[in-house]
Amino acid sequence: MLLKNFYNILFFFLLFFSCNKKNDVNLDVNPSIDSLSIYFSLANDFNLSQSHRKKFNQKAYAIIIKQPNDSLNRINLFKIANRYYNMDNLKEYKKTVQVILKNSENTKDTINIIKAFTYLGDYYASQGISDTAFIYYFRAEKIYLKDYDGYNVAKTRLNKALLKYNESDFLGSEIEVFKALSAIKGKEANDVIYESYNLLGVINSQLDEHNKSLVFHTKALANIDEKVIPSVFQSRATSLNNIGFVYQNLNKHKEAKLYFKQGLEQKNLIADKPSLYAMLLDNLAYSEFKLKEWDQLPKLFYQSLKLRDSLRLTAGIITNKIHLSEYFAFKKDTVKAIQFSKEALQTARSSKNYRNALAPLKQLAIIEPQKAAEYTKQYIHINDSLQKAERKMGEKFSRIEYETDKIIDENSDLETKNRNLLFGFSALTMLGLSLFVIKSQKAKNRELLFKQQQQIANEEIYNLMISQQNTIEINRIKEKKRVARELHDGVLGRMFGVRINLDSLNKVVDETAIEKRNNYLTELKNIEQDIREISHDLNREKSELINNFVAIVDNLFEDQKKTYKSKLISNIDSAIKWELVSNSVKINLYRILQEALQNINKYANANTIKIELKKEADHLILKITDDGIGFNVKTAKKGIGLQNILFRAKECDGMFDIKSTKGEGTIITVTAQ
Repeated sequence: MLLKNFYNILFFFLLFFSCNKKNDVNLDVNPSIDSLSIYFSLANDFNLSQSHRKKFNQKAYAIIIKQPNDSLNRINLFKIANRYYNMDNLKEYKKTVQVILKNSENTKDTINIIKAFTYLGDYYASQGISDTAFIYYFRAEKIYLKDYDGYNVAKTRLNKALLKYNESDFLGSEIEVFKALSAIKGKEANDVIYESYNLLGVINSQLDEHNKSLVFHTKALANIDEKVIPSVFQSRATSLNNIGFVYQNLNKHKEAKLYFKQGLEQKNLIADKPSLYAMLLDNLAYSEFKLKEWDQLPKLFYQSLKLRDSLRLTAGIITNKIHLSEYFAFKKDTVKAIQFSKEALQTARSSKNYRNALAPLKQLAIIEPQKAAEYTKQYIHINDSLQKAERKMGEKFSRIEYETDKIIDENSDLETKNRNLLFGFSALTMLGLSLFVIKSQKAKNRELLFKQQQQIANEEIYNLMISQQNTIEINRIKEKKRVARELHDGVLGRMFGVRINLDSLNKVVDETAIEKRNNYLTELKNIEQDIREISHDLNREKSELINNFVAIVDNLFEDQKKTYKSKLISNIDSAIKWELVSNSVKINLYRILQEALQNINKYANANTIKIELKKEADHLILKITDDGIGFNVKTAKKGIGLQNILFRAKECDGMFDIKSTKGEGTIITVTAQ
């Protein structure tokens, strides 16, 4: 039996207007009128190669785009878009429609805005981007509803129904079709009625409501009006094929065969719709196979497959090969049966439409029973994935409608409020002006002029004050942060070290202790001097830090070794030319070292600390490693210490990385430019 992948390709022949509505061929153009009309005519001349037609269309576009943005200009741009559509050049088609939409919005041209929405919906639908296509159709529908344009509301709802059908939202699609029919109730619209009944027939067939499907397809056939629906669309052949297909699903192959034959007998079918002709051939062959009428088999299958191959109809090719596989399996030719099924599966996978793979997998499970479990597993996996995707898409359609309606309602309420405010304000203004004129027009005019000038002056002064205050506030905050960092990174670390050392000497009274106390008192004086320098000039760093960086770092390391039990191993690359390193980088590296050592001393309980400062390419790399207790990096990054290190690294235009595991120590790496 045929599966959904067959019906998906069938459906593209049901809603024929969506496929052919761009057929804007103007064969009545007189080439002598002007070059633009000549280019339009040549761009739609299917006797020319596509590259030539594209060049003529580009020349027409170059002329149009330089013209004023009026209604005629936008009509001509739609002609450009239509010709790109006929060339299957959807990329240029989309670009042109986006230009039209922008131009239409600039001039508030509602008619062409809606038309552009519909064209963009068609583009995204052709690309399989159903949610975006749905948004554009829905926006078009809302404007049509506002304009009470029932016919176009119905057409747009049919486009939405088609999107939902293609995403297997059959019930949602059915609801949209009935909403389309309600929009044209009591109106002459045979084309919409035909499309609606056709789609309802297809939907009910998918829902296994085959009797209902027959009713709707019969109604569709009865509503074909060739004055409204041109015969080139082959709507009668389409409906005959659909009815035959329903009988095929009901295993009534004799009835199905009659309808397929009638469809093939329609005039000019192979010229107008070769893909439909191939489909009818395949369906007829399949019904004859089920009836065990072998005279034309497998010839009809091969004939259909050849035509579908030439037209590159992927889903049709897959269906044909599945039918051939069933035929040869019945004839006990297992090799050919497996060959055609595997070819169908390969084609399905290369098409990137996973639904196409279901029928080949099902057939392979039947004809290769030893591998049935494997094929069934793949089938279930793909089917489950498709069902989840379809469910999400259905929810997305509902969400789009809800959110769009909500935005439209909010905009409508806002427009009403603005309009009421405008009316109220206008009324008050008119009343005030009337009183103003009655009392003293000249005096009031002078007073009003003076007040206006005074108001402008006051506003300028106020804005200047606000701007100045903002600047002062920003600078004040920056200075506060910088002072906090300087005090935290420099002074507090040293004071902490001095305090620890003095505490350790409290119980010692010998001369060595006295000498050390004196040294630490001297250090306190130095700290006092640092604080004084910070308060006098926040932008100045100590000159010895800048001019003798290595010596200052060594002093820091010596203090560390004297004060703490942890073993400190340091290595500063002698190849670094510190005179070429900017003062800013040296200052920030020193502060990072101070902060890191302070944190290790407070929290790490480390036995060994390794510090490495080396040069790689154009970068300086500072690496600080300890074998302490480690910590949770995510939690610790919120602390002021690590925040300061991160800030300092950024000041160097560098990168900061920290790795730590509880019980395994910590590694801090800073890369400075």
